[in-house]
Amino acid sequence: MSSTTPSPALRTFLQDSATRVEARIRKALEHPVPSAEKLFEAMRYAALGPGKRLRPALVYACAQVFHGVDFDLAKCDATAAALECIHAYSLVHDDLPAMDDDALRRGRPTCHIAFDEATAILAGDALQTLAFELLLADQTELSLKLQLLQELAAASGSRGMVSGQAIDLSSVDKTLTLEQLEPMHRLKTGALICASARMGALLGGAGIAELQATTHYAQAIGLAFQVQDDILDITADTEVLGKTQGADALLNKPTYVSLLGVDGAREKLRGLHKQALDALATLPGDTLLLRQLADYIVQRSH
Repeated sequence: MSSTTPSPALRTFLQDSATRVEARIRKALEHPVPSAEKLFEAMRYAALGPGKRLRPALVYACAQVFHGVDFDLAKCDATAAALECIHAYSLVHDDLPAMDDDALRRGRPTCHIAFDEATAILAGDALQTLAFELLLADQTELSLKLQLLQELAAASGSRGMVSGQAIDLSSVDKTLTLEQLEPMHRLKTGALICASARMGALLGGAGIAELQATTHYAQAIGLAFQVQDDILDITADTEVLGKTQGADALLNKPTYVSLLGVDGAREKLRGLHKQALDALATLPGDTLLLRQLADYIVQRSH
C-alpha cells in the first residue's frame, strides 16, 4: 500500500472503461428535447465531467473475471452507463443547498452553481430515470435484465443509497458510534459500489458462490472507499481533492477520522483492504484487475 499511482495496466483499463461508458452516456444525451436544451446540458455536465468512473470499471472488471478476457465488453456498456448516471445524480443532489450545500465537485463548480438550483434538481431526476431507460433498452436476455434492474433499484433506492444519505443528514451535529457509522456508509457509498461488482459478475455468468465472494469483496472496498474519503477530507488540499477540503468537519459530520483519528482510520483501511483481497483469493480466474482496483481505492489521493 505504498504507491499512490495506478499501475500502467490498471491506468489503461480505467481509461478504456471511462471511454466506453462516456460514449454510451453521450449517445443517450445526443438529441435534446426542444426547449429543454439547458436540462440536457446540465445532465452532460454532471455525468460527463471529470471523474474516476470507478463503478463502471468494476462492472467491466467483474464481468471479465468470470467470462475471461475474450468477453465482449459491449454487453456491459448499458449497465456501466446506468450506474454512472445514478452516481452522477446522487452527487448533484448531495451538493444542493438543502443537502451538503457544496460549491465544488471534481474540481469544478457544482451543478447548481454552474446552472441553477432548479435545473440541477431536474438534471439529477433525469439522470436517475435515464439509468433505468438504458437498462431497459439494452439487448440483454430478459431474465438477466430483470436481475440487473433489481440490483440497481435496490442499491440506489430507499433501502440503499438514499437511506444512507438520509441517515447522513440526520447525523449532523450528533455523536455516532462506529457501530452506527458503518451501516450508514455501507448504504450511502457502499451499496452502489457493491451493485456495480455484482451486476458485472452477473453479466459475466457468475454462479451463486462466486457472486457471494464478489459481494464480500465489493462490501470491503465500498467501505474502504469511504474511509479513504474521510482521511483525504482531512489530509488532502482542495486543489488535489477536487472538492472543498474539510467540508465534513465544517458540517460537523461524524467520520472515521473524527471517531478513530487519522492513524486509527488508516488501520481500519488496511483491515478492509485485507478483507477484499481475502475474498478474491476464493475466486477462480484471473483477479489481478480486481486486486489492483482494491489497491487503487485505498491508495488514491483524491
